[in-house]
Amino acid sequence: MIAHWRDIPIFSIAIGTLVAGKGLKDGKLSMDGALAAFFVGILMLSTSLRVFGVTLLAFYFIGSRATRVGKKLKVKLEEGEGVGHGQRDAVQVFCNSLPAFIASLAWRARLTDSFFSPLFFGPITKIYDPNRTCSLSPDYDWSYVLILIALGQFGCSLGDTLASELGILSKSQPILITTLRPVPPGTNGAVSLLGTMVSILGGGLIGLTMATVIFIENSACRALGYTPFAKLVILGLVSGGLGSLLDSLMGATIQQTLYSKDTKRVLTNEEEIGSPIIR
Repeated sequence: MIAHWRDIPIFSIAIGTLVAGKGLKDGKLSMDGALAAFFVGILMLSTSLRVFGVTLLAFYFIGSRATRVGKKLKVKLEEGEGVGHGQRDAVQVFCNSLPAFIASLAWRARLTDSFFSPLFFGPITKIYDPNRTCSLSPDYDWSYVLILIALGQFGCSLGDTLASELGILSKSQPILITTLRPVPPGTNGAVSLLGTMVSILGGGLIGLTMATVIFIENSACRALGYTPFAKLVILGLVSGGLGSLLDSLMGATIQQTLYSKDTKRVLTNEEEIGSPIIR
């Protein structure tokens, strides 16, 4: 166990503690959310391929910032505890990171000499060397697939987050994706041009973050030219748009939106009494 001390480095623990502690202090994370973020953070940040941990941080900071944008206007459009604050609990932390978290552990177990390695059957095929092996090469074991899983997870999640948090600020009235009828801002399943654009942008930011990190740390990938990095950005753009589209379809078909005729606001708490918006 001592031989694998690098699997839980002090630097990753320090960053995880700082981020989780600040999130708890600022009200962005609940207590269990902070503990979950700390656990996920130190394991992803300590993976030798830094793209997993850095992308996690980018997703968290961009999403948290978007939640605070237009707070005064959001309070006028939505009614309920937590509007404009966006506090995440443990369930939300894991929902927004679990596939990428598992992908990072699998990458670590399969391609490094880690205590996670026994989780995978068979010997390690090729230890990762950034100077000799491109992590984006489809021929390099499972590396490329696992990176794409993380890209899809964070791209979809950030795209959905930006569409929800910034799309509601659109000056044009949104429409319900299933009927194309105008609905109040904040309605589940509503889409707007602004929301769609920022969702695609969010996925692109994830792709750009991953491309930048791998470009910096993986010299073997740099030798392949710009194509592998451009693919990440393009796939990120697609994942952001698809994530928002899927969330809108689910919101329009399986979620109910309550609207207060008195305050003219969408109700975000199920305990509150309001009239359902007709589909």
